Amino acid sequence: MNISFAFKNFDASDHLKKYARRRMEKLGRFFGKSAGLDVAVVLTVDKFRHRCEVTVTGEGLHINASEQTSDMYAAIDLVTDKVEAQIKRQVSRVKEQRRKARNAEVDVFTYTVDAEGEAPQPVEGTDRLATKPLHLDEALMQLDSIGSDFLVFFNAENSRINVVYRTRASGYALIDPVL
Repeated sequence: MNISFAFKNFDASDHLKKYARRRMEKLGRFFGKSAGLDVAVVLTVDKFRHRCEVTVTGEGLHINASEQTSDMYAAIDLVTDKVEAQIKRQVSRVKEQRRKARNAEVDVFTYTVDAEGEAPQPVEGTDRLATKPLHLDEALMQLDSIGSDFLVFFNAENSRINVVYRTRASGYALIDPVL
């Protein structure tokens, strides 16, 4: 975990630096031995206001927190508590997503293949058609006129066999295989 500090409008004492570093290092316990975290701490003094801003980034995580009080140590404590609460919420969300994914029902279909093999399904009939090339709008008109659910035609625009069919939502769809 990389911790960087910035001090604005004042010179920080060594004790304040150590205190802030110790408090921010405690945040690392939520992530284990993860070295991919960056913590940026900005400490600012404006007259009587002491402000602490913390940004934690890394591993798909981006957390911001800011706190302002009349004492810098109190501001560090409050912002650390805020960041800790946000991290706990994030960790619990991730755990809940993993639990849901683990408990999700998955339909598994298994097929047994006999060494002898099954008899092929009989073909009940064959239709042969010789069509003239049609444009899509002509194919749609022909589909309406014959009253069928689908029409196989030779598309004049792309010189391929296409299928146009009725959808359940009273529309049309086109199957255009690309070879």
